[in-house]
Amino acid sequence: MILTEEFFHRDVLEVAPELVGKVIVRRLPDGSELRVRITETEAYRGEEDKACHAAKGRTKRTELLYGRSGQIYVYLCYGIHWLMNVITGEEGQPQGILIRCGEGLNGPAKLTKYLKIDGSFNNTPVCGRDDICIEDDGFRPVIKTAPRVGIDYAGEYWKDIEWRFIADRGDI
Repeated sequence: MILTEEFFHRDVLEVAPELVGKVIVRRLPDGSELRVRITETEAYRGEEDKACHAAKGRTKRTELLYGRSGQIYVYLCYGIHWLMNVITGEEGQPQGILIRCGEGLNGPAKLTKYLKIDGSFNNTPVCGRDDICIEDDGFRPVIKTAPRVGIDYAGEYWKDIEWRFIADRGDI
C-alpha cells in the first residue's frame, strides 16, 4: 500500500517511528526502480526544538517546514550532501522527519545518493507522484530509540533527547 498524505498528517513523534520499516520506491526515467527499506529516522519538532531548522523561526529555507504534511524537504548539508526529510503534522507547526538510513545504506547522504534524490525534489509531495513514493508492505520491525546525530550545537537537552528511531538489526 502506498502511503498517503493522511499518514503524514500526524505529530512527528507518531509518524517517525512508524516510518521505520517502510519502503522508499524511486522510479527512474528509464523505467527502472530502486527500492530501499527505511531503517532509521529522526524527528524534528517545532521552533522550541533547538536542533530543528525552524528553531530560529520562519525563513525562506524553513518555510516549507510550516507547510503541508507529506511534502519532501531536501536540503544541502556541508554544501555537498542532499538530505531528505518529509513534513508532518499540522500546517503552521514546523515538523519533519529526516530519513537517516536505509537497508545497506548507513547515512542520510548515502541514501539520497543511491536514490538519486537532489534539490529538485524539495517542496514536492512524496504522495501521488510517479517518480517516488513510500510503501507499506506490512513489515513491522522492533524499534529502539537513541539520541539524534550531529546536533551538539542544540544544547544538552535537545542533543540527548531520544528522537532517533532505529530498526532492530535482527529484524532487517
